[in-house]
Amino acid sequence: MTLALTAVAVTANLLGASMALPQARHLARTRRVEGVSAAWVGVSMALNGWWFAYGLVSEVWVLLPVSAISLALYATIAIVLLRSLGRRCLGGLAIGAFGLGASPLPALMLGGWIAAGIAIGLSYGIQLLPAVVAAYRTRLLDGIAPATWLLAFVEALLWMLYGIGTAEVALVVSGAIGAVLAGAILIRLAITGHRLLRVAVAV
Repeated sequence: MTLALTAVAVTANLLGASMALPQARHLARTRRVEGVSAAWVGVSMALNGWWFAYGLVSEVWVLLPVSAISLALYATIAIVLLRSLGRRCLGGLAIGAFGLGASPLPALMLGGWIAAGIAIGLSYGIQLLPAVVAAYRTRLLDGIAPATWLLAFVEALLWMLYGIGTAEVALVVSGAIGAVLAGAILIRLAITGHRLLRVAVAV
């Protein structure tokens, strides 16, 4: 691995590990959950578990720190949602974690971990789609932390670059899809009056 790719992987890990932190902190501080999708939280927990397993089995060690930390942060967000909404969010969490989050399973059973890796990469779109839908269904987006989506956008681009440099198709697919969907949320936040440049400076 070249020095440049190592730097990309380290930066992607740092951004990925901190991506969910602004959202978790924002929800814990404000208890405002408007615009936050429970299904997104559920599928994010499941897919970070998948990434951890893929990294372990395929010996893509750079995936282990970011997936483990992200899993813990999304679990924290789930706890805040449960405390704020109670049973109302259980259905969304379950659909995300056990419905959408199980999408790589057929690929694993039919084609092993190589096929599962590509399916996990494609599933990043499934992970972010509930958040995009929730953001576009309402103008009340007080529960969304813009910093999370700025970090997600940059992180996705970095993983795509790392995937190209190491011929990891799963990471190329995941990065491309992640950049498009995180960008869609950033556009929605900008349309609804959030000052993304100020958030970027704060990040």
